[in-house]
Amino acid sequence: MDLKVIYQNVVDGQASEVEDGVKAALAAGISAQEILNKCLIAAMDEVGQRYEEGDLFVPEMLIAARAMQAGLRLLKPHLINADVKAAGKVAIGTVKGDLHDIGKNLVAMMLEGAGFEVRDLGVDVSPASFVKAAQEGAELIGMSALLTTTMSNMEVTVQALKAAGVRDSVKVFIGGAPVTQEYANKIGADGFAADASSATRTARHLLGG
Repeated sequence: MDLKVIYQNVVDGQASEVEDGVKAALAAGISAQEILNKCLIAAMDEVGQRYEEGDLFVPEMLIAARAMQAGLRLLKPHLINADVKAAGKVAIGTVKGDLHDIGKNLVAMMLEGAGFEVRDLGVDVSPASFVKAAQEGAELIGMSALLTTTMSNMEVTVQALKAAGVRDSVKVFIGGAPVTQEYANKIGADGFAADASSATRTARHLLGG
């Protein structure tokens, strides 16, 4: 069983071929963790790198991420049974007042592809919902905003985490078109990601991976 074929099908965004390959690899006795690491995570790392180099664009990243998710769906029950620990627990959402979700969805898929356990809170997420996610075990809070008018809700959420006494137990990272590293520093976020590919790197760094 050649795992390189699954890897390449993820990069190329061939979802049904990825599913077939993962089924065949599991049937051949290859562990779910090996398939996850050598095929899905490694392939999404390449996709992220090629995006940063300008070789791939957002549509190709989305297609590759969907192919990765098709494989991940088949692996999840096996990973749970084998008690494979996730790279970290992330809760992600677009802040209150903002209904944009393409960037947030892509970040969520890239993080899943990197082995994180992702809880997608959706769009128009209130500070209270982010606080609740932190109280329920999220180690990393990811906030997205595409409008300058809703960016201020990132700061409101950081303050809400402090007020609830959970700020010290989570890392916070932010992103979105108008968001900058300078703004992240200003509101006391732990990290900033300019795009979906660097979001994975930032998440790994913040959780010590």
